[in-house]
Amino acid sequence: MTQHRQHIVTLDLEGVLVPEIWVAVAQRTGIDELRRTTRDEPDYDVLMRQRLNLLEEHGLTMSTIQEVIATLSPLEGAKGFLDELRSEVQVLILSDTFEQFAQPLMRQLGWPTIWCHQLITSNDKIVDYRLRIDDQKRRAVEALKSLEFTVVAAGDSYNDTTMLGTAHAGFLFRAPQNVRDEFNFPACDEYPDLLQHIRASFSALSS
Repeated sequence: MTQHRQHIVTLDLEGVLVPEIWVAVAQRTGIDELRRTTRDEPDYDVLMRQRLNLLEEHGLTMSTIQEVIATLSPLEGAKGFLDELRSEVQVLILSDTFEQFAQPLMRQLGWPTIWCHQLITSNDKIVDYRLRIDDQKRRAVEALKSLEFTVVAAGDSYNDTTMLGTAHAGFLFRAPQNVRDEFNFPACDEYPDLLQHIRASFSALSS
């Protein structure tokens, strides 16, 4: 009897299912430099050091950021897409956000599984961050493949491209043109299209 691998989907969070948190903070605080995201900066540590410096410079607290996050909702159609996808296949969110940021949004999405990083705080100030592991998106997909999963991935930014390249199939979703131009992954912008791509990929990979 032929045995088929079990399937799993790995998704980025910000820009795919929920708004970009740091962009929302920039809009609320007027600190335009915080608009810079992984869509713009390939080096995550460089980006986070810039953010930490800006938080220190402007005296921005964890409480203020969490107040902004409390006002955010998933992107339109994201919850329905995720519910339908999870009814068909296991889904794992691989994000470079932080546990302290993600919880309110995970509640609104029905508590999907998420692997992300941690912030280090002192007296309500964000003083540093701790990666769960280096290059966690790629390494998570490698680990899932070693456990005999067929992996399909979707993301929108530079920091998703190693995940997409390591998966059996990878898709850019609502990615900016600079990322689309630099990386040769199939791209789409609407949830029904992404769902169709994922289903077609698993069908082709199982044949």
